[in-house]
Amino acid sequence: MRALVTGGTGRVGSAVAARLQAGGWSVLAAGRARGDLAVAAEARSLVAAAVDELGGLDLLVNGAAEGFIPRAVAEVTEADWDAAFGATSKGTFFVTQAAAPHLRASRGVVVNIEDVAAYQPWPSFAAHCAAKAAQAMLTRVLARALAPEIRVCGVAPGPVAVAADQEDRRAAETLLGRVGSPEDVAAAVVYMAGASFVTGTSLVVDGGRLLQSKALPPS
Repeated sequence: MRALVTGGTGRVGSAVAARLQAGGWSVLAAGRARGDLAVAAEARSLVAAAVDELGGLDLLVNGAAEGFIPRAVAEVTEADWDAAFGATSKGTFFVTQAAAPHLRASRGVVVNIEDVAAYQPWPSFAAHCAAKAAQAMLTRVLARALAPEIRVCGVAPGPVAVAADQEDRRAAETLLGRVGSPEDVAAAVVYMAGASFVTGTSLVVDGGRLLQSKALPPS
């Protein structure tokens, strides 16, 4: 079993890679040093390198993202917008496009690491919300386009990689009264990778945050 994890050196991505490795997967955890996924040619080069190193591909986890920076709507620049959409939605599309022939051969799986921001309006994170919403739609579009050989699923984390001084406030936003962890996301990815009758849908891993009317956007 062979997996490429983009964003694989971040807190969530590294947890996903470690969980897969513990389950016997051969994993290439790719961080920024392996290429700029906002550039289609570099996205294709990363997939080619992963296939060469791993001997094929059974799972792609699109976890790369940029641009999670608070900005008032009036202050968002073109550079902010391009950063948010670059690795998150553009990268997801072109990495998946390049990986599709290899995943089709193995009847493999794509798991997109989305965000509850795709489903909630956060005024201070307009570009991030829009980019994650685009990625969430790609989960559904690609599931239709690549079926039946390839399943495409999403995992949408809530507060799982939270700074220590933010934990109490973010925990109060959830129904469970606590924040999650990157390992919670990793467990969801492993589930989706093995859920052979699931495609075109997303698993929300947020402790019930989306159900809390009092939940505020992150500051």
